[in-house]
Parts: sequence; structure tokens; C-alpha cells
Amino acid sequence: MGILAVGSVALDSVKTPFGQEEEVLGGSATYFSTAASYFTDVSIVAVVGEDFPEQHISFLQKLGIETAGIERRPGKTFRWKGEYGFDLNTAKTLDTQLNVFADFLPKLLAEQRKLEFLFLGNIDPDLQRNVLEQMERPKLVACDTMNYWIGNKLDSLRKTLARVDILVINDAETRQLAREANLVRAARVILGWGPRTLIIKRGEHGCLMIDRKSAFGTPAFPLEEVVDPTGAGDSFAGGFLGYLAATRANDQAALRKAVVFGSVMASFNVSEFGPRRLAALTYAEIEARFREFRELTHFEDI
Repeated sequence: MGILAVGSVALDSVKTPFGQEEEVLGGSATYFSTAASYFTDVSIVAVVGEDFPEQHISFLQKLGIETAGIERRPGKTFRWKGEYGFDLNTAKTLDTQLNVFADFLPKLLAEQRKLEFLFLGNIDPDLQRNVLEQMERPKLVACDTMNYWIGNKLDSLRKTLARVDILVINDAETRQLAREANLVRAARVILGWGPRTLIIKRGEHGCLMIDRKSAFGTPAFPLEEVVDPTGAGDSFAGGFLGYLAATRANDQAALRKAVVFGSVMASFNVSEFGPRRLAALTYAEIEARFREFRELTHFEDI
């Protein structure tokens, strides 16, 4: 039992209206794994450069995350620099340096091939399928993507989507992918390509889960302070898939609880730069916020 997370481990420089930090630990696999580690075992496949601080590897290991699949190669680590305005839903990318990530070719260890749960971060869809072909018999596959792959490798992305169970994607990317303005109609188009469940992340407006028979929505948790939304979507995915892996359930009730746990992890992530707040959590805090979410959305007939 456990999750394999394949994606980026990066160094981020982020500026928001509430502060800025240089070269903090980031990347899709980092945020996903940190959140998922509270629910189940997690193993990462990623690549970093020779300049990547060893303290960040230790950070992940202290959370119980298996880092043997993080390859260190000559060259520099993937770097991203972005800025958020008071509308914290959208980041303005100021600089992207792929460095060693440009030639990333995931290579799974023997024990990783046997893991039952797989998360494919928003890497090239050709690489996503390469990972799938290395796996033995995953029980559940979830993937993310981004506007770049939608715009430049749509045919390849559709081949990947035909082989995954769950697609986690934001609202703008959902519309772009389906070429449909209405989110529900867009979801129906994408579900017709293969995934059985679509998770649409809507930032401060919450989350919408749609499958072929039903829809389920949650609000974002009301917070008085949001410092940095970087990694919120991957933290959501970590909580979501982490809960499913821990319970080994994928019925409608489990999926709905998983959405709430994903929202819980995302709500903690945004309160500090990088994954620090996630790393400092206790499971008691996670359970307490889960109960708060339940109260937030609970109502009875009058």
C-alpha cells in the first residue's frame, strides 16, 4: 500500500501582497507528497540538480517520504519565479528555468512499480504515459495537467486521459481543455475521453467533483489570512488521494470525504510560504478542520 508521486521538485521564488521569499522548496511532487504523507506512505520520483540543498531532502525524509527516486544530476535545479496580486487565484510567472527538469525521464525503482496508487503531476503527457507503462497493476491513477500541455500537446494529453481514473485540474484549464465555457458541460466532454471522475479546483471558490452520474461541490475554507497559494492544488491532490489510499475505498462516499480532506490540506498550505505549515501539522489539527468543514456545509430541513 502507498502512493507513487511523479512530478517536479523545485526551488520557488514567490512574491505576494503579504511578503516574498527566495528559493523556497517547491514543486508539484513536493506539495503533493507532504500533504499525502499524513495519510499513507509516499514515494517520489523527480530530478534535482547538484545545487539542490540537502536540507530539503532531509525535510521530506523527516515526514516519512521515500526519496530514493529523486535523481540528482549535474546541472541546476528547476526554478520558478512568480508573483500574485490581491487576486490570489492567479500567479504571474516572471521566470521559469527548467534546467535538469528539461530532460526529466522518470525511472521507477522495482518497489515503486508495485505501488497501487499513482499520482502523475503536471509533466509532459508523454512522460505520464511512460510512467504508466512502467507500473505493474495500479489500483487507482490520478493525474494533473496544465495550460501549456493543453495548448501544445493536446493529442498526447488525450491519450494519457484515456488511461487515468481521476483528473485533477483547475477551472480555467477545464474550459481550455474542453473548449467549452460552461464548467459542467466541459466536464462532460472530458469524462467522455476516459477519466471516470473530474476534480475541478476553483481556488477561493472551492472545488467541484463531477462523474458520469453525479456532482459534488465544496466551498473553500474561510480563512482570515492567506499568505501564499503556491502548491495549494497539489496539496489538495495529496490530501484527496492520500485519504483514498489510506482507506482503500473509491465509492462515492469515500470520494466525497476525500474531496473535503483535500480541501483541508490546501487550506493549511496557503497560510505560509512553501510547504512549512503542512510539514508542521498534527493529524489532530487535520481532523479538527475536517469537522469544521462538515459544520460549514451542514444544514437540516426546517
